[in-house]
Amino acid sequence: MAPTAAAPAAAVTTRPFYWSVRRELWENHSIFIAPLVVAGLFLFGFLISAHSFPARARGASILGPERQAAHLAQPFEVLAMMLALTGLVVAGVYCLGALYGERRDRSILFWKSLPVSNVTTVLAKATIPMVVLPAVVFVVAIAGHVVVLLLSTLILAANGLSVSPLWTTVPLVQIDLVLLYGLFALALWYAPIYGWLILVSGWARRATFLWAVLPPIGLCIVEKIAFDSSNLSDLFGRRLTGFAADAFDFSAPGSEPLQQITPARYFSSPELWLGLAAAAAFLAAAVWLRRRREPI
Repeated sequence: MAPTAAAPAAAVTTRPFYWSVRRELWENHSIFIAPLVVAGLFLFGFLISAHSFPARARGASILGPERQAAHLAQPFEVLAMMLALTGLVVAGVYCLGALYGERRDRSILFWKSLPVSNVTTVLAKATIPMVVLPAVVFVVAIAGHVVVLLLSTLILAANGLSVSPLWTTVPLVQIDLVLLYGLFALALWYAPIYGWLILVSGWARRATFLWAVLPPIGLCIVEKIAFDSSNLSDLFGRRLTGFAADAFDFSAPGSEPLQQITPARYFSSPELWLGLAAAAAFLAAAVWLRRRREPI
């Protein structure tokens, strides 16, 4: 009798981190919807103002090619800024509910029954504001820029104006590259804030927003009363608004957007790396909390 060959065992790869990220996307549609809604509102407003666009283009052309290029590039830059701010708001709201939501609706009992570690779960949640949201915002911005470019071309052509300055002087590719750099530079700078919000979402029983903002405000007040200093408020303020000072040099000569980015200065900033270390500590604490927390 010929020996029967044993069927090779199929290796099954569960990829828990991948599916944990997919779970976050399934449960949080605002990650996609909010940037799309903002882009749609901007395009709607752009169409409403289309009647004055040719006159403004004519006026800008009189002042020289640089002024004309700046005027034509303005809608692209405004859309990019609006989407970047939207990404920040969505990231903050998402982080505040990242661990709180599953405790409130008691789904944490189901998710803990799966063979997915707390480390994987927390890191997957941190990936959303750090990686996924910047990528989504960038893709939506690219699509919005294409639509704005086509609409601007049609408006100028319909009014008998040359479309050549639009296609030759507007540094659209550079604007998009600067946006990509800025989005991920902002995500790294805000990493400790995201980590803190995720930690609060795993600890607070209610009013996560108040628990997130009141302790820092309280520390600033105590420092001011006790020591008559504002070191903490300066530190928190710089963490909220100071990333641009290291990531960009808006006083750089020339009008090319790529000349304004300073990645070497940004990635050599001690504040960036101290912030990332703080973010790692907050996420480690969030892992410890999730291991011990029960439904609300």
